[in-house]
Amino acid sequence: MTNATDAPPTATIRLTEWTSCGGCAAKWGASLLRELVDELPSTAAPGLLVGLAPFDDAAIYQVSDDLALVSTTDFFPPLVDDPADFGAIAAANACSDVYAMGGRVAVALNIAAFPEEMPRQVITTIFAAASEVVRDAGGSIGGGHTIRNPEPIFGLAVQGLVDPRRVFRKGGALAGDVLVLSKPIGTALALAGGSEAAKAAAIGGMRTLNRDAAEQLVAAGPAVHAVTDVTGYGLAGHAWEMAERSGVRVRIDAAGLIAYAGAREAAEDGVRTGGDPRNRAYVDGRFTSSGGEADDALCFDPQTSGGLLAAVAPEVADDLVGRPVGGSGLTWWRVGDVASASDPGVDVTK
Repeated sequence: MTNATDAPPTATIRLTEWTSCGGCAAKWGASLLRELVDELPSTAAPGLLVGLAPFDDAAIYQVSDDLALVSTTDFFPPLVDDPADFGAIAAANACSDVYAMGGRVAVALNIAAFPEEMPRQVITTIFAAASEVVRDAGGSIGGGHTIRNPEPIFGLAVQGLVDPRRVFRKGGALAGDVLVLSKPIGTALALAGGSEAAKAAAIGGMRTLNRDAAEQLVAAGPAVHAVTDVTGYGLAGHAWEMAERSGVRVRIDAAGLIAYAGAREAAEDGVRTGGDPRNRAYVDGRFTSSGGEADDALCFDPQTSGGLLAAVAPEVADDLVGRPVGGSGLTWWRVGDVASASDPGVDVTK
């Protein structure tokens, strides 16, 4: 067993060799999770604006007329080899749920589980990278909890603040809305089948906070009707949750899908990740497609630290599409639109 004090340089460590699955693809399948959540006792605390009935991207607890607490947690095994990348991606992903509710990050707590033989330098690098991202989010690390575990796991419990009158929710999309997304899709496909350059591009996107995207949506005001972030259930799964809560059909334009470099090529080569079949099962009977197999694979690909998906009025979409999201090099793009329907669902159209 390697002693933590004899830690080799982090460059010699490949984190993905320490785990069987990583990132948001490690999540339970959405169908199983929904069954579990449905069985949990529901608590109707007077100040709980958003909880389990129905669940959303984070919980919201109202403190006063103009202030509410946003509370969320997210953690997973490594999906990349570099410790700094892992810490930064985990932090950006955990903060994302606060942004998906229209909030701002205030404080975060580390949630960590590491093998005792993991080099100490690796662990401190993960912590340091996460702390830097939380600082960029406008918050700070206030503590945390670390346990022993055969596989490394890391994430954060994040607390944010929001005006309770301006909370974003998954439900609320209206017929005629345009769907926009602040990041490309295909993170898992790019990591699984892309070149080193393609992997680096996806990692750069995953390290990018959704802070600027959220601030742009908040500035757009009430013409933003529904928001969620695209993570482990893929574009199709999260679009379905928006469609179900809103009582609409979400129509995804296959020809307009924007993916990270290498992701579409990997999909065309038949690469599929472990989360793909679980995401397909989640929308079974609620999903139709006239696109190709690669289009569908991109829609079902589990995302880690994905972008914000928003249903907005057309004039807001006109302002956002092509607009830079901070200094990341990412831009908003048009996913599709929203149509009225008696049977909510997701359609991929050619």
